[in-house]
This record gives sequence, structure tokens and C-alpha cells, in this order.
Amino acid sequence: MLKRALATLVICVFPTACGKQSDAIVSIAVHPTNPNILYVSTNERVYKTRDGGQSWEKFPDFSARRVTTVAVDPLLPATVYAGTMGDAVYKSPDGGQRWLPHNVGLKEHVSYVNQFVFHPDHTETIYAATTVGVFRTTSGGRSWEEQMTGMKEVHIVVTLAMNLKNPRVLYAGTTGGVYRSQDSATSWRKVNNGLIPGEVLEAALALGVNTLVVDPVDPDTVYAGTTKGLFRTKNQADSWERIGQSLPDQFISSLVIHPTQNQVLYVGGRAGIQKSFDGGQTWQSMNKGLETLNIRAIVLSSLDPHTLYAGTNGSGLYRSKDGAQTWTRVQLVTGPTASRSTAS
Repeated sequence: MLKRALATLVICVFPTACGKQSDAIVSIAVHPTNPNILYVSTNERVYKTRDGGQSWEKFPDFSARRVTTVAVDPLLPATVYAGTMGDAVYKSPDGGQRWLPHNVGLKEHVSYVNQFVFHPDHTETIYAATTVGVFRTTSGGRSWEEQMTGMKEVHIVVTLAMNLKNPRVLYAGTTGGVYRSQDSATSWRKVNNGLIPGEVLEAALALGVNTLVVDPVDPDTVYAGTTKGLFRTKNQADSWERIGQSLPDQFISSLVIHPTQNQVLYVGGRAGIQKSFDGGQTWQSMNKGLETLNIRAIVLSSLDPHTLYAGTNGSGLYRSKDGAQTWTRVQLVTGPTASRSTAS
């Protein structure tokens, strides 16, 4: 179950394009059991490959102005969700061929949907991070409910993470630091001890949390990538410590962890991709083959952890098959697709 959930790990940042729109890769989602199937969202639309990136389907434009995130149901991978700017959530029941709005209960002023997180055993239960808070559905998106008790002072939830061994425990990364829920998002408590002094945060919203990732082996350990560095907790966010001070840039946009070797971490930001073999104490740059170092999203295949995809803000999509040692550009060229008899 853990591997399936990791396959859909999608890490998002604030949806502001820094390069040409067609060159900005906003979100990446890998099929949980077929590594040749991949979904990619740019600012304009969603693409799908069935043959490992040799050819792509380009789905029709949504009525929304921009696609902001895409996610695959880890148990029913023909079901795909897209979050948008200005039009909330779309759902496809057939691998992207048809998209239907699923917005009942979402506030009309939801500007961006930043991320989806699925319950590992009951994937009709989904949590959405949005610009107006956390929403939950227990019906596969047919209706949504706001889940913001204890977090009313926060306006933008950027990222969510779940303890897959205890799915009642969730973490929310916001423009006001980190919040934790221990009751399936029914209530939240601020857990910023060690992240930033409260008086500084309240004065200037000085710390934005771009990505949160729970250690797949030791779920008491959680990593927070922020606008001002990388942090780690080993006690479910009761306290945090700063790590990664040697990183070439302290703006962290994305982070993934190897599914079984939890000391192996990858982070992305404005200085490209950095890799750690020791839980974040030391880092190596892994940028060979990248034409831009402005990284927006990273995803790691749980079926083959040596395979990673990186989305950039300036030069499209890249793939590594050797644990980020080298990267190759993957062109989003539409053309013939694989047989429909393959897994969707």
C-alpha cells in the first residue's frame, strides 16, 4: 500500500510560472503499477503518456484558466483528478478521456487547488490543499467539506502530507507554518516549534511551507521544505530542527524520499536538484543534463526508485534512470498512443 501511495506523490509550489507557459511543468503523477503511464500538467492542460514518454495524448482545455495539480487514485488508477485555478476540481473516470467538474461544497472563491492526498485504504477519501484551506471528500469528489477547525487564521494551504501507517495523522504546510491533525483533519494544531519564532511569523508571514513529506519507513519523521530552508522533525512535529544549511539555495520547492532507503532524499529549488545519502546532513548537486535549474516538481517511481521525473519552470520535463546522476529531456510531443488494451 505504501508503494502505491508513493507512486502518486505530487509535490507542488506556488503556481507562478517563471518561464514560458508551455515550458512550465506544474505537476507530475506516475501510475502506481505501470511505470510507462505518466500524467503531466502544464499551466494550460494535462498530458498523458502510455509508452514512457515516447508519445503523448493532450487532453482538451479545461474551462479553468490554469491546471495547477494532477493526481492518480492509487487503488483505481484509471481515476485521475486535476486541480485548477479558478474552477476547482475535475475528475476523470477513464484515464483522462473525459473530465467532469466535482465541486459541490467547495467555496466559489477557491482560487487554486494546490495538492490532493488520498487515504491509502479508502481512496474515495481525499484531502485537498487550496488557497482557502483544507477540504475533504469521502465520496471521490462528489461533495467536499471544509476542514479548518484550529486553522482559521490561515488563508493559503500549500501542501498536505499523511502518515500512511496512521492515516488519521496529517500535516498541512501553509503560509503560516505547519499544522498537524490527529483526527483526519477534523481539527488542527499549529506545530511551529523550531521552525520560526511565533512573533516573527505573526508579524510578517515570514515562512512559507512549500512541501511536507512523511518518512515512509519512520513516520514520526517529517521533512518540511520552506522558503527559508529545510527542516526535519523526529517526533511528529512536536519540535523541528534546521538541516541542509549547506544547500546552495535555501528556497525548497519540492522533496521526495526513497521508499525503502529513507536516508536518501532529493530536493528541488532554484539551484536544481540536490541529493542526500545521509538523511539531509550532506548534499550533492545532481544537475547533469538539466537545461534549467529552476525545479518546480519532482516525483520518484515507487516501482523503480532509480527513476525520477523533474518538472522545470523553463525547459519542460526531464527523466533520470540512474538516481539523478544524469537527466534527459522528455518532449511532450503528441502523436500515436499505445493500445487501449494496456492498463489505463
